[in-house]
Amino acid sequence: MMNNLTVGKRLFWSVLSLFTIFAVLFIAFHQVRENEYKINTLNLKLQDYNVRMHETLHNTGMLDDRKLEQYVSRHDVPGLRVTMMTRSGRVFFDSSTKDYNNMENHINRPEVRDAIKNGSGYDINRKSSIKEGDYFYSATYFKEDGYIIRSALPYDNDLTDSLQADMHYIWFTVIMVALLTFVLYRFISRLDDNITKLRIFARRADHNESLDTEDLIEFPADELGEISEHIIKIYKRLQHTKEEQNVLKRQLTQNIAHELKTPVASIQGYLETIIGNPEMNEDTKKQFLDRCYAQSQRLASLLTDISTLNRLDDAPELMPFEDVDIAKTVTQIMKETALEMEHRRMAFDNRLPATLVVHGNPSMIYSIFRNLTDNAISYAGEGTTITLTAREDMDRWHFTFSDNGVGVPYEHLGRLFERFYRVDKGRSRKLGGTGLGLAIVKNAVILHGGTISAANNIEGGLRFEFTIKKTNKS
Repeated sequence: MMNNLTVGKRLFWSVLSLFTIFAVLFIAFHQVRENEYKINTLNLKLQDYNVRMHETLHNTGMLDDRKLEQYVSRHDVPGLRVTMMTRSGRVFFDSSTKDYNNMENHINRPEVRDAIKNGSGYDINRKSSIKEGDYFYSATYFKEDGYIIRSALPYDNDLTDSLQADMHYIWFTVIMVALLTFVLYRFISRLDDNITKLRIFARRADHNESLDTEDLIEFPADELGEISEHIIKIYKRLQHTKEEQNVLKRQLTQNIAHELKTPVASIQGYLETIIGNPEMNEDTKKQFLDRCYAQSQRLASLLTDISTLNRLDDAPELMPFEDVDIAKTVTQIMKETALEMEHRRMAFDNRLPATLVVHGNPSMIYSIFRNLTDNAISYAGEGTTITLTAREDMDRWHFTFSDNGVGVPYEHLGRLFERFYRVDKGRSRKLGGTGLGLAIVKNAVILHGGTISAANNIEGGLRFEFTIKKTNKS
């Protein structure tokens, strides 16, 4: 049956069973202890009577039957029976009967044996051989005088009631068990509700079923309910992200196919023209071959950029890090692009310190500044100036790479780092760009623990601001 119960109900019945067992054992233990306490209290009361009677008899020496009867009557306790006997168990006084010769020897009575052995003893709920009914007996042995005094009270309703355990704590325990059951049930029902909803969620998620249903909207207002809601929200976000990634992958695949198709088609077209016209003059053939080579270079650049992005996406942790002097890297890029910048009458205002060292990947650091430089050369416009500055900001360097060219329309700024995104598609392809340069820049900056943003300068031109951590990539 327990196998058919939910986790919450199994927990409820398990905890309740343990607490009930504890409560029953506690009540039983408490009753035994309380009963022992009351018996000991009654025994001490009768023992005290025996001692006081002995002290009186010892001091006065009155051991005859009449004087003993007078003492008992003077110290009357309702229902009390007093018996005196010798060490051998022979009765020589009893407040209930005077036929001492026909009375049994009391040496084998439990309370008498214990008294002779230990000085005192008692026996509870034993039937009297002289009078009808059960009695509580308490005997005391006075060795110096050689006799035993035994007092007894009838085991009637009054004595029984006095020896019974107090029922108040039992009712208190029962009430506490009931309250605990109620509180536990409320708590477990919430827990069970959360677990049930999570189980529904897990089953539907496993079968790719819709999660936008009534039974998964609201959870109990507690910590587990809050966690459950967060789990479902996170899962939905992940699903949404996964769908977006699938869309982006499809778009990326289409873009790659489109970007590859253009140079491949151009190369194929030129080669088909050359092959189909064997009489073509050498100048025209050379022109077509030069165009084929240019398209093959563009194709190689595209494949290189795609490979770089794949490495950044799939295994960034495998890229080796070492100390890189960014100032030296930028100086090298300036030398490599000097002829092209001179051709476009552009200037590069490098304001970096003479030495600027970070712990990073040399290839990716180079890609950041080379792609930004190539982007400015291609789109800033002739006669413009590139300005690069850096300032130290605690554990990172903050760079500003800007130009005073034409800038970018505001609606395109947010998408500049998307793969294959072009502000002017026709002009970009004509200039030989792959459409992946700024995407590589962004991923390389992220690899080095930084962020990047693009904005237009107030006075004109485009500005990139980005950070690179000094010592690590985390």
